[in-house]
This record gives sequence, C-alpha cells and structure tokens, in this order.
Amino acid sequence: MSDLSRRAIQAVDPAGMLDDVLAQHAQLDDALWRVDSAGIERRDLTGGLLVAGMGGSAVGGDLAAAAIGDRAERPLRTVRAYVLDRYVGQDTLLLCASYSGDTEETLACYAAAGAAGSPRVVVTTGGALAEQARADGVPVIGVPSGMQPRAAVAYMTVAALECAALSGAAPSLRDEVQAASRLLRALADEWGPDASADSRAKAIAVALHRAIPIVYGAAGTAAAARRWKTQINENASMHAFASELPEADHNEVCGYDDDAQPADLAAVFLDDPAMDPRLRRRIDVTAELVAPSVSTLERVEAPGDTPTERVLSLVLLGDLVSVYLAALSGIDPTPVEAIERLKRKLA
Repeated sequence: MSDLSRRAIQAVDPAGMLDDVLAQHAQLDDALWRVDSAGIERRDLTGGLLVAGMGGSAVGGDLAAAAIGDRAERPLRTVRAYVLDRYVGQDTLLLCASYSGDTEETLACYAAAGAAGSPRVVVTTGGALAEQARADGVPVIGVPSGMQPRAAVAYMTVAALECAALSGAAPSLRDEVQAASRLLRALADEWGPDASADSRAKAIAVALHRAIPIVYGAAGTAAAARRWKTQINENASMHAFASELPEADHNEVCGYDDDAQPADLAAVFLDDPAMDPRLRRRIDVTAELVAPSVSTLERVEAPGDTPTERVLSLVLLGDLVSVYLAALSGIDPTPVEAIERLKRKLA
C-alpha cells in the first residue's frame, strides 16, 4: 500500500487515531481550561515538580521539561517506576499521570507520595487513581476518555507545564502553549492526509517504510526523539530506537563501523535552529559519519518561534509519520496487542 490519502488511511484506522493526532491543537486549548478547572493551589516548592507515569502518560513530563529548558527554576523530572526517591517529601509536587487511572506503577507512586507528605495532583480519565485522589482531597485534572493513552499527549504535556508553573519550578508558558495551538492547526493542514504526497510527514514515512529508524535528538529535541520512537513502536508496530547527542557520539557511533551492519537502518536527526551551535555541529558531523551505513538519512528542523512550539510541532510530525507508516503496512494504528498480552500475564 502506498496511498496516504485520507480515505486510504481511514480504511485501516477505524478507531480514528489519525483524527486524534490532527486534533492536538484543540487539545492544547482544552487542556489549559481543564487545569484551571482543577483548582490547583499555587506553591513555591524548593523540590520542584516530579511527574510519575508510564508510557504515553509519562512523556508529557519529558516534553514539558524540554519546552521549559534552561528556564527551569527548580528541579523538574519524570519517574517511571513503582518507587520514589527517598528524598522526595513535602517540598516536591508530585503529578501522577495515568490516562486510565489504573496504572499500577503510578498508583504506587501516589501512595508513596502521600506517605511522604508530598503535595499531589492527578491527571487522568478516572479509575482507581481518580477515586483515591477525590477521597483524599487531591486535585484531579480530568482528561477526555475514549482515546489511546498515547493520543492524550497534549493533555499530559500541558498538565506538566502548568504544574511546573504552579509549583514554582518554572515560569508560566501559557502564552507559548496558545501560540503552539495556532501553529499546530496550520501544520495539521500542511502535513495532514489531504496534503500532497511529497509533504514532509508523508515523505518521511515513505522513506522510513520497511527500515528500522534510529531517531536522534539533542537538548530540547531529545524528548521528541523518544516520542517518535515510541509512536513508531505502538502505532506502526515497528522496531524503532531513540538516542541522544552528544552521548551517542561517545559510544553508539562505533556500531556504524561494522561492515555487516544491516542495510535497512534509517537515521533521523531532530534539529532545533535555536540549539547550542556546538550540538548542531555534532548533528552535522554525526550525520555525515553514519550516512554510508544507513539506507535513509533524514534531518528534520523543528518549526516554530518558541521552544514550546518547536517541541510540540516535532511531536505532531512524528505522530503523523507513525500513523502513515501504519497505513503503508496496512496496519490498524490503534491496537497494542503485545502490551495487552503482557498485562494479562502480569495480572
């Protein structure tokens, strides 16, 4: 299948994953309203913000940290585990992010934070997490149900951004979020299914089809690279990997010296025009070094005037690429059977 028209994608996407991706601009605006409605107390906490979550619910913490960048005034980090560090206490706001509200790791972190006396906020559609939070008088940021958790990325990112501001970890980036909403609306038309076959998202998907993508990020694009990897894994049911510069230049590049390297590797470099010139130079040199060993090399420069716009535009582009990759293989981008099988075995 090579047809990436709207009609062709809808034929393999009955649950509407593409529609959720294209609606990210509207989700940003809705997410701001939902945070306001939660009535979260403003604090100045020296421990900053800790986001607890897994999978698509956790990535909002990473993307928020990337958008904030060097404007952070307190620690801002994400934990993907059952336990919290022993030093987490009353001076740290814990944002428990679980789309379903039943993620066992996040529920464990919620309980641990309560025992440590940490102030808490929950972002979820419901489940045990919402039930416990309401019983404890903990603010709940409600998220619309009916999506896959990974499709709620705008809600999770805005929740983390707003909680960072409300905890004193970072300045408010609300204006940047609203500007990003306008940009993503325009980019959804430019990159969407009604765009030409050579539009950016479609062209990248065609180039990556039947390859194993390795997505490289640096500084503010590292979180977006991780998002690209996980979206390609889940939506397109493909192997994909993410790596970060400059660290990859100190180890991973040696793998490209192997003459037996498979020819179906594809390297994607996510660039930001505002990135430290030293990092952009590393992208130049690393891309030149790996080019002979990969079947495809793509360099993607993030559009947007602010860090928040650039982070979120890369998310939109990667999400569209992943859905287009699914369509090229005739795969429904919504089910995640391997994850469901694993959950059943754990249960």
